Amino acid sequence: MSENILKLTASLAQLLALEFEALKNQDLDQFESLQPVKNNLLTELTQSCPSAEDLQQLPQWAELKEQLIECRDLHRRNSILIERKLDSIRGALNSLRAGDAGSSVEVYDRLGQVARFSKGRGYQEV
Repeated sequence: MSENILKLTASLAQLLALEFEALKNQDLDQFESLQPVKNNLLTELTQSCPSAEDLQQLPQWAELKEQLIECRDLHRRNSILIERKLDSIRGALNSLRAGDAGSSVEVYDRLGQVARFSKGRGYQEV
């Protein structure tokens, strides 16, 4: 049983590395294709694991624990990358949002200083 769990966690670590590469390369089709495989691995891992007390009695407990920590860290890395990409997309969308009442136009005045004019004022005043 413990050999199977070690194989599953090793497979999960490999899959999380592939997931990171797909995210890094912005290959969303590849990323999406990995999700069912990852869910199946997690389900199989959950079903094959004994209780926490029994796990700690396994001779390979230290190795298993290291692999699980590695999987956790790989998952966190992927999560951080996703969050950063989402933040950059949100920022781009916010900057492209037209008709935002709070946005202003920045131009230079005659003295070379930045002068802010709201959209309600005409360009003739600039």
